[in-house]
Amino acid sequence: MDKSKLVLEKAYDSCKAKEPELTVIMIHGIASNSSSYDHAVEYFKGVKALDSVRFICFDLLGSGKSLKNDELEYDYKEQITALRNSILKLNLKTPVILIGHSLGTFIVTRYANTYKDEVLKLILVSPPIYTEEDYKNPVFEAGMKVFRDAISLKNREILNEKPFMNSMNKIVMNKSNYPNLVKLRTPAVLIYGIHDQIIASYNIPRLKKDNPGVFSIIKTEGRHGVSRDKYTKIAKILEEVLNDKTL
Repeated sequence: MDKSKLVLEKAYDSCKAKEPELTVIMIHGIASNSSSYDHAVEYFKGVKALDSVRFICFDLLGSGKSLKNDELEYDYKEQITALRNSILKLNLKTPVILIGHSLGTFIVTRYANTYKDEVLKLILVSPPIYTEEDYKNPVFEAGMKVFRDAISLKNREILNEKPFMNSMNKIVMNKSNYPNLVKLRTPAVLIYGIHDQIIASYNIPRLKKDNPGVFSIIKTEGRHGVSRDKYTKIAKILEEVLNDKTL
């Protein structure tokens, strides 16, 4: 397999306007696929102010419609390569906003740090921000148990599959995640629910202090998913971007 040619499959690609002004690319979280954005996309379609936005959802490698293969490691290198190739295939002429949920927040952050001039803004939904100290923290352990229990209720088998195991070990638990967030220079909005038991939200003030001026923080009443409390906020952010005369 030539891994340099990896691509992600599109599960959704639509714009109401003939000529889009902005492209929004959405990347899902672990043990999931692009359907996690279904309700968000339906909501965006009903917001007239967003008619000129092209919305695209990709399935990550090992998920949904995208390639699942024993030769894949499902690590940063493969996912970023596939995302890069997929974006190049789009031949975009508009500014680009990347939205990531959970694991997807780390992929879009790594992408923005790699291709610094190609991303207008990041929207990071429920990023699980862990630091070195967290691996010994009982709160962290409790959060991980809640997460695995929630997945187990939906599909116990997925916990033992390579895409999940490697995505967890090589991306979500990667100790370079926090340093990569700290060195981010692309403007980013971080949205999280105050009832989210997975993301270690106590690290968000620390991140904002360690990387001042980059992150805007939005709290909602929700939990971890891409639910209404999150996507209504995303819609307002996109409206603000469209109203920015420097776009």
